[in-house]
Amino acid sequence: MGRMNAVFKADEAETREAYSISEWWLEPNTTGPGAHSHPEDDVFFVLEGTMSILVGDRWVDAKPGSFVLIPGGTTHDFENRSQARAGVLNFSPGPFEPQMPDIVQWFAEHPPGPPPPR
Repeated sequence: MGRMNAVFKADEAETREAYSISEWWLEPNTTGPGAHSHPEDDVFFVLEGTMSILVGDRWVDAKPGSFVLIPGGTTHDFENRSQARAGVLNFSPGPFEPQMPDIVQWFAEHPPGPPPPR
């Protein structure tokens, strides 16, 4: 997806469609998927770099080892505002990977770029 990529660690067959576990890696100064919400909780664990994570109306700069829980229904996003590559492990609800072809197409049409100044 351009300056962002995902690696699925546990897919729908392995979790009986209950959740997905994936790594998301963003190159330096790269926006994420855009603000969104869903009814289920979303969980991020920072693996490397500093990931800026939107939780509701507040951005949190999460360093390696940080755990960020997004309660269901809460608007959230993530982006890498730093000068180094950053990665998170994401635990998301339900089977996520069937949506990836549409997500990849969306990013092809709207490539991630540098985040706006905040």
